[in-house]
Amino acid sequence: MTRSEEREQAFVLLFESSFYQEPDLEEMVQNAMLGRELELGAFARRLAEGGLAHREELDIYIEKYLRNWSKKRLSRVSLAVLRLALFEILWETDVPESVSINEAVELCKKYAGKEDASFVNGVLGSFVREREKDGE
Repeated sequence: MTRSEEREQAFVLLFESSFYQEPDLEEMVQNAMLGRELELGAFARRLAEGGLAHREELDIYIEKYLRNWSKKRLSRVSLAVLRLALFEILWETDVPESVSINEAVELCKKYAGKEDASFVNGVLGSFVREREKDGE
């Protein structure tokens, strides 16, 4: 399985988690394995676990980089993609930031639309530019 496919698996789990107040990743994985015959890869599991474990921190970053917008107005797809990409940028240091951003844009194109893809690209681009400016 490719990393792109595993990212998509992680995205789907993060998207599903947005429907729960206190999501249980193991329960969601078990349901996905039964309902969709999902075989969750190690990279996908790490991304999904990290996205859930750091959800509050990731949301703070997301809100910081939304320009004239609020998190409440984001589609669940865009929110899940942003959480996934930001987690990957911040904690998966072996993945170039440009790859994380490109993969996020592609997920948006597939599951949302062109406008969502452009929006997500802008938010992630702003985040990365500010990190570079701050020397992180």
